Amino acid sequence: MEKIKERLQSLRQEADNAVARAEDAEAKNKKLEQALLEKDQEITSLQHKLSVLDSDLEKAEGKLSAAKAAQEEGDQSKTLNEGLQRKIQLLEEELDAADKNLKDAMEKLRQVDVKAEHFERQVQRLEQERDQWEKKCEEANEKYRNSKNELDELVANMEGL
Repeated sequence: MEKIKERLQSLRQEADNAVARAEDAEAKNKKLEQALLEKDQEITSLQHKLSVLDSDLEKAEGKLSAAKAAQEEGDQSKTLNEGLQRKIQLLEEELDAADKNLKDAMEKLRQVDVKAEHFERQVQRLEQERDQWEKKCEEANEKYRNSKNELDELVANMEGL
């Protein structure tokens, strides 16, 4: 009986050891399940962060492409602006040349006007002289006719004598 008791004692001890090992295994299992749950939550959190970072990356790439497009547009605008500046400069030079030509033409026109006024005065003076000569010529013709009439009368009177 003593052997049975010892055997029973040893079985109890084995059972206690097995229970303790089972409790330890359950505790380890709980810890591992808790760690697994934490790791799953961490994976879910990291997946969320990854999706947020992906969307941020897409936004950043969109902004980058928009910035590149804006830069290209700015470069095109700069090129266009430089072309327009050159065109403005050429137009200003043409305007300056046209102004100079206009001033020269205005000066020549003024000189022509002065000469035209001078010639108009000469024409008026010559017309006045012509009118005076025509008047003198008419007066001389009148005197000639009168003298001729008197001479004709005198000749007629002399013939009649």
